[in-house]
Amino acid sequence: MFRIGVDVGGTKVEAAALSQDGVMLARERIASPRSYGELLEAITALVGRVREAATGPMRIGVGHPGSISPKTGLIRNANSTWLNDQAFDRDLESKLGQPVRLANDADCFALSEAVDGAGAGEGIVFGAILGTGVGGGVVVDGRLLAGAQQIAGEWGHNPLPWLREEEFPGPQCWCGRRGCMETWLSGPALSLAHEARTKQKLTAKEIFAGAAPDSRASIADYVDRLARGLASVLNVIDANVVILGGGVSNAPDLPSSVQEKLGDYLFSDLVRTRVLRHRHGDSSGVRGAAWLWPAETR
Repeated sequence: MFRIGVDVGGTKVEAAALSQDGVMLARERIASPRSYGELLEAITALVGRVREAATGPMRIGVGHPGSISPKTGLIRNANSTWLNDQAFDRDLESKLGQPVRLANDADCFALSEAVDGAGAGEGIVFGAILGTGVGGGVVVDGRLLAGAQQIAGEWGHNPLPWLREEEFPGPQCWCGRRGCMETWLSGPALSLAHEARTKQKLTAKEIFAGAAPDSRASIADYVDRLARGLASVLNVIDANVVILGGGVSNAPDLPSSVQEKLGDYLFSDLVRTRVLRHRHGDSSGVRGAAWLWPAETR
């Protein structure tokens, strides 16, 4: 039994075929279509091409923005807005002619890193995406935690905890609330915070590279806010490891810097949780989608 994973993103759609033991047999990506019908056709074509790398039965998993509403069965909260209010799972199964499993893209990242990535062998893994947005996923004993509302791990739309006076009430978020973690910890949020302090327009990558004299203060604030945000998650799920993913996670020394700050906020007299960088990088999306089927089908 081999597996195909599909990662649907805002800028690209990627498919990969994996062997039973997780070896990548084929991988292909294209620019994301800008309509729902075109997306279905693109996924069908991609799956057809990568499946040529293996013979025999296959399982297909798809990672996507947003989540499937347990109320309507339709996609909701996707920043790729052409997906919202669509029966994505049923439409894909019709196009591909077989069952398909779907999960949020951050969930797929967490699952990939828990199965055979930086969190392999750990009991509770929290995968934190730090990119153009902020998301997350929780894996317990190798199984993805979905939850009653299908939103387990969605820490990006919890408020930043333990606000300082100058941080209140927090930036406006696209979700309609203020001060969400995403408005502090995404790459664009770091850029905006740095600009507000210095009047300098720099990307998150440039800030972490020390492109301006005031970068160090912006980095220190970012690390402190990330430690606060993660501590609030760990106070609930007490994960063995936190795996950082997304573009911002590639910043030099970020995991170790956050690790050092966790003890300031965690409700514990010791810190055993390890903060690690991803192992599979931008392959985590397709790998995690491929692992959506349970262990007995591997």
